[in-house]
Amino acid sequence: MKDLAASDKELLALAQTNFRVNQQKLRKWNKQKPKDLDQRFNNAHQTEFAKRDCLSCANCCKTTSPIFRQADIRRMAKALRIKENQLVAQYLKLDEDDDYVLQTSPCFNLLPDNTCAVYEDRPLACREYPHTDRKNMYQIMDLTAQNTLICPAVASIVEKIVNS
Repeated sequence: MKDLAASDKELLALAQTNFRVNQQKLRKWNKQKPKDLDQRFNNAHQTEFAKRDCLSCANCCKTTSPIFRQADIRRMAKALRIKENQLVAQYLKLDEDDDYVLQTSPCFNLLPDNTCAVYEDRPLACREYPHTDRKNMYQIMDLTAQNTLICPAVASIVEKIVNS
């Protein structure tokens, strides 16, 4: 599997260094709900992903787990041509919130070229990741702060917004 580029490592290191300050700012926005917050995130997201190729990183797939809803399990099992209970038994576990998550990282569907073996049938959480272009961003400020430690794109987006 491809390793992180030096520039991505630097972004994640910066996110780690600035985590508490950025987290406080994001939590403040969670309470204040600025009217332009979604637009600011969306603009930064569009700018960032116009120049970024997620396949050069795939750190999300290498280090974290999405939540697998029942519909995701059904769809993936069908794509993998295995029974749902087999998918759950082999690859998933219940976390402390009773959500299905991966037993281990990296994701079992991550291929050596950082592509996904079941891309068209991946979980909703994967489809929506890194969640920086959604509506009502104020609702996921804690998740966004955590994602700065995983996704260099989120780290870059948050740095731009926090420092603008």
